[in-house]
Amino acid sequence: MTDKPLHVAFLWHMHQPFYKDPMTGRYRLPWVRLHGTKDYLDMVEILDEFPAIKQNFNLVPSLLEQLTDYCENGATDVYLETSRKPASELDAEERRFMLENFFLAHWDNMIGPFPRYQELLAKRGTRSGGSEVARAVRYFTDQDFLDLQVLFNLCWVDPLFRERDPLLNTLSRKGRNFTEEDKGILLEKQMEILGRIIAAYRQKAAAGRIELSFSPFYHPILPLLCDTDIARVSMPGVKLPGRRFRHPGDASKQVRTGMQYFEKTFGFRPEGMWPSEGSVSEEVLRIVSQEGIKWVATDEGVLSGSLGKTLRDASGRVTEPRLLYRPYTFSDVSIIFRDRVLSDQIGFVYSGWDAGKAAEDLIGRLLGIRDALPGGGPSLVPIILDGENAWEYYRNDGRDFLLRLYEGLSRDDRLKTVTISEFVNENGKGERLGGLFPASWINADFGIWIGHEEDNTAWEYLGHVRDMLEDFERRNPGAPTEKAWKAISVAEGSDWNWWYGDDHISETQEDFDELFRRNLMMVFEEMKAEVPEWLSVPVLKRERGVSPTLVIRGFIYPTIDGLVTSYYEWYQGAELNVGKSGGSMHKAESLLATVHFGFNRDYLFLRIDPKVPFDEFGEDAEFSIFISQPAETRINCPVKGEHIKGVLYEKAGDDWKETGEVADAAVRDIFEIGVPFRSLGAAEKDEVHLFVSLTRKGEEIERCPWRGYIKVIVPTENFEAMMWY
Repeated sequence: MTDKPLHVAFLWHMHQPFYKDPMTGRYRLPWVRLHGTKDYLDMVEILDEFPAIKQNFNLVPSLLEQLTDYCENGATDVYLETSRKPASELDAEERRFMLENFFLAHWDNMIGPFPRYQELLAKRGTRSGGSEVARAVRYFTDQDFLDLQVLFNLCWVDPLFRERDPLLNTLSRKGRNFTEEDKGILLEKQMEILGRIIAAYRQKAAAGRIELSFSPFYHPILPLLCDTDIARVSMPGVKLPGRRFRHPGDASKQVRTGMQYFEKTFGFRPEGMWPSEGSVSEEVLRIVSQEGIKWVATDEGVLSGSLGKTLRDASGRVTEPRLLYRPYTFSDVSIIFRDRVLSDQIGFVYSGWDAGKAAEDLIGRLLGIRDALPGGGPSLVPIILDGENAWEYYRNDGRDFLLRLYEGLSRDDRLKTVTISEFVNENGKGERLGGLFPASWINADFGIWIGHEEDNTAWEYLGHVRDMLEDFERRNPGAPTEKAWKAISVAEGSDWNWWYGDDHISETQEDFDELFRRNLMMVFEEMKAEVPEWLSVPVLKRERGVSPTLVIRGFIYPTIDGLVTSYYEWYQGAELNVGKSGGSMHKAESLLATVHFGFNRDYLFLRIDPKVPFDEFGEDAEFSIFISQPAETRINCPVKGEHIKGVLYEKAGDDWKETGEVADAAVRDIFEIGVPFRSLGAAEKDEVHLFVSLTRKGEEIERCPWRGYIKVIVPTENFEAMMWY
């Protein structure tokens, strides 16, 4: 046992993905703003009460950029715009959106403290979609929606600020029957808190109380940017994307630009880096070394793989603490390895404990490590975890736990909290590792981000679009491509693939999927090229095919005249409600009401019913029917004209080639078209995937379905006979 204090380095990782929609310029999700009022400022201000405690904070540049955007550029997000709108002026779509999304908070710890918020949740019901929300909208008054606007934003303000700020305290005690003026005060306070965050971290770092480190700019998995084939080392049987992604230059760029943005924000270069998701490889460490970074941190599983030794026994006890609790070097960069168990206790376990007992347990575990270490050089226990998401699972946002933990650490001379650079500079860079096992902090592999069908599809999309951008630059030297490359860098972030596959579930997965694909679409916008149809199809498998309201029940033989000639001519076809096929707040008001589709043995039929007469659509309005399977095909039809025809195109490389026309088309009260299956290259039992786009002067103004496609299976000869059984 050593008689020296055990050094403990807490590293709190502060990160949010880049939520800005590149097409609209506004943020799709509110989590930078809301975590900004709940988690970032209080985590550093609490140290004012404990002068003996030192901490480490890893601030991801994509988070810093968004905080700055809110504070300096008046950035907004869909949730903020909905919150700002007077409750009495909310339309039906905005009210539905609120009931689906304004209860996204921990029900016990964040909604529970507000009786009125609990009352509104009970009134809405515990399910967030479908018929339950549609029913609830009818029973919510303007005052209900105003209270919901206030309470959603108020519950995401740290309890300490709600207690200490007189105006916020007044709102908390008022509890209900808020006014528009109350709401305005709250939203102003939000921005005031956001504006204090970066300055607080800068001040604490200058005082030597904390160390600030960074991550690559948009939080990519660096080893996979360098080479997706590296995943086979930790996952020998993994199925990799069909297109290998190997761009170490992108990894270097993400590190270098991240460091530059950090330096611009804080006025100094950071010494350390948490590689996104703790993901490392030998190639990554060589890049890091070239960029002048002095230390990185990762997980103990990486050390176990690098040493070829198991570090814990079956009970989870560390068997060789002298190996785990010290730094190492590779390529002249110091590496520290997080204690997975202690980190996970804070992240996932202690939230269900009494705060005092949890703090006592952690301190007891640290003292046990100290007692188990042999005498000799100083040791370091790294505790590294997410610094924002865990606290909503704690009572009082985790403050009670942190107060008791910091108080206990301050009183015990056997334990000493340090910054990572402080420890490395005083005690040496560490013993050299002969090799570095490539892996992340999760399961010591890359399985969250590659291998699943959805993950692999995302990598293939990314690689294909990136290659097209490089080819564009070769053919157009000097063309402005800065925004396109930024979109590629954003799409390289780890967070999109976090939600692909079967590993994680979220209420906002569809938003992540769309943001990933819209960044890739932005590349084509910048190249002034047509966005390929496959980018309109979700990567999420469950979102690809859209289920109609009514399904096909038999063959149909409609008269293609633009009129509802008979109720029964479309009776056995399928019907899709346009308003129910969209995503989150895409369009407040649609021009289209329903899409009907059906078939007989030889023809596929489509019918579109408008909400307003087609005369009001505009002179240049046009329907485009995009077919992605069995072959990339497009049919363009004008919305106006007594006698219209569809023009048939097929994809040839990157261009569309006109191949014929579709004579059976009509527009009057409704739009109708009949397309021979043979024109689409579709044989019986083939799947036909399609969506309808409404454009004006070549610009898309509406699509159905918004995400995914309509799926039709070409019928067999005995289809109708089978439908009778």
